[in-house]
Amino acid sequence: MRAPYASDPATSRGRLMPEALSTFRSPFQRDRDRIIHASAFRRLKHKTQVFVEHEGDYFRTRLTHSIEVAQVARTMARALTLDEELTEAVALAHDLGHPPFGHTGEDALRDAMAPFGGFDHNAQAIRIVTHLERHYAEWDGLNLTWETLEGIAKHNGPVPEPVPWALAAYCGRDDLELSTHASAEAQVAAIADDVAYNHHDLHDGLRAELFSTDELAELPILRDCFAEVDRRYPGLNYYRRRHEALRRFFGVLVEDVIAYARTSLAALDPQSVADIRAAGRSVVQFSQPVFDDLKVIRNFLFHRMYRAPSVVAMRAQVTQVVADLFPFFMAHPEELPRQWRKDVEAVAGDETALARIVSDYIAGMTDRFALQVHARLFPDRGVTVTRALENL
Repeated sequence: MRAPYASDPATSRGRLMPEALSTFRSPFQRDRDRIIHASAFRRLKHKTQVFVEHEGDYFRTRLTHSIEVAQVARTMARALTLDEELTEAVALAHDLGHPPFGHTGEDALRDAMAPFGGFDHNAQAIRIVTHLERHYAEWDGLNLTWETLEGIAKHNGPVPEPVPWALAAYCGRDDLELSTHASAEAQVAAIADDVAYNHHDLHDGLRAELFSTDELAELPILRDCFAEVDRRYPGLNYYRRRHEALRRFFGVLVEDVIAYARTSLAALDPQSVADIRAAGRSVVQFSQPVFDDLKVIRNFLFHRMYRAPSVVAMRAQVTQVVADLFPFFMAHPEELPRQWRKDVEAVAGDETALARIVSDYIAGMTDRFALQVHARLFPDRGVTVTRALENL
């Protein structure tokens, strides 16, 4: 049974291109399935979360991260009696627009695209699902429902001005009401993203030996998690001990969000999804005490993991990869693959349009493909990066 403020697939605002309803699947289920079968979703397998994809088999990639986010989001949606399929669809799609090399690649591509309207990974996700996935006979993109597109566009909240060009271009055809909050389902997907990366970045940082278990055991929330494990399982094996503690940390975050959301929703008493959008604030958040503790943990991760010397060194190298590839393809669009050259021919003489095609091409690259292309085009540059190919 859905809450009155949950999104109802039976009253969906529909798709830009009308389609007959499925016999067995709701519109939101079809959205989820289309996202899973999209080429962009498969490419997340070889895209960075924090560590460049080839650096270790156990580190998270964008794909494993997205699966973890969807699992957490679905748990929360069920507890809050929201539509689980819409929540899962937004969660699975939320990182589709990330270029290779994580936020480092995004920063490099944003710099390259600065004269041409910039680059934003959320807007790029909309561009992918509405334009760049070209598999269907009757339309470009996946023809997702309005609710799923809204969730992808503004799961982090209203989109401030200036609206990224890719998002503005789509909203010129189908208004996603960017000034309001998204549905509760999209808000759940957004907070599930925070839960997932706060948990697994600690796990990956330990595996990379960027910090120690003892250091984690001194951090807020984790201090209590380790103490509980030591109480229940004295003398537990080192690896099992830290896994048990991180498992409890994960549970604390999920339970806190659910408890806060229930309290927030009870106070707001929304009677429709429109009431959620008009609330003026997110109704699905961490409580203030947990949020304050997470700021301490994020600060720890920033200094000990995201700015660790080994990570910074690789960031500099992969930044150079994007910085080399973009001007090369701008100067030599004939080097783009055949299907991309057709798009270039259609916008002949328009430098901004060409830049956006080049940006789409580079943003779609996986880490390993970007390294391979760079090694082929620039065999004498970035020797350290090129050598990384030996591990592929």
